[in-house]
Amino acid sequence: MFDGFQLEMMELPEATLRVRYGGSGPPLLLLHGHPRTHTTWHAVAPLLATSFTVICPDLRGFGKSSKPVNHHDYEASSKRAKARDCVALMDRLGFEEFYLAGHDRGSYVAFRAALDHPARVLKLAILDGVPILEALERCDAKFASKWWHWFFYAQRAKPERAILSDPADWYQGNVESMGRENYEDFQSAIHDPETVVGMLGDYRAGIAVDQVHDREDREAGRIIKCPLHVIWSLKDDLEDLYGDVLSVWQPWAEKAVTGAGIDCAHHMAEEAPVELAHALKTFFGGI
Repeated sequence: MFDGFQLEMMELPEATLRVRYGGSGPPLLLLHGHPRTHTTWHAVAPLLATSFTVICPDLRGFGKSSKPVNHHDYEASSKRAKARDCVALMDRLGFEEFYLAGHDRGSYVAFRAALDHPARVLKLAILDGVPILEALERCDAKFASKWWHWFFYAQRAKPERAILSDPADWYQGNVESMGRENYEDFQSAIHDPETVVGMLGDYRAGIAVDQVHDREDREAGRIIKCPLHVIWSLKDDLEDLYGDVLSVWQPWAEKAVTGAGIDCAHHMAEEAPVELAHALKTFFGGI
């Protein structure tokens, strides 16, 4: 897994991140989603490493990265805080500007990094996500029934008790679709109580402060300046919830938003790595 890549624990100003990186060429930062770790990219990263220097961290609170100490507003778990980690990580590696792609919860961090640090992000790819504020404002019975976990995970104490009673059954996943080493890393994460709490903090921040940050940006007229490409899983429910996914994103972007669906279910990096790597290479200019 990740042949030729280096693995390090990197101390940054606000967090310590487990980071895997390798390849050569322009820097490309990949951000995983919930409940995965950076190893979800194990089949995609080597394909991209022929054209890019690929950097894959465990997000703050996830995997083996440090766990934030949260208070009432969960700012330490906010996408703004995690975006600061991304910029600090790229500073540590010596990259002033970089390409950025995020999946699921990582897509919200990527979105926030592009908004808060526009001079740093050259191009942005969003995988299986819409802005948190858009999701909450468009919430209806269909969203609440399909994405009920957003609201359950945002509650205090009860979610971790439910998950930790049987993490493997709660999150499922299997060796065949994930690959053995990725599956084992995932199992280690979901069986660690501190990691489970750290992952839940991401959802609690979404309800508490992330939507506030999105609203402040919208009211101030701040939008994404760099090219934005959106990719979604055709066998997941993004199209079912929002119809034209690109139209949800267009008000948040200065340039015309591009994108398309991939014929797979939600964990696209594991289920369709070749197709996803091709789509990212095409957008970021590696082809």
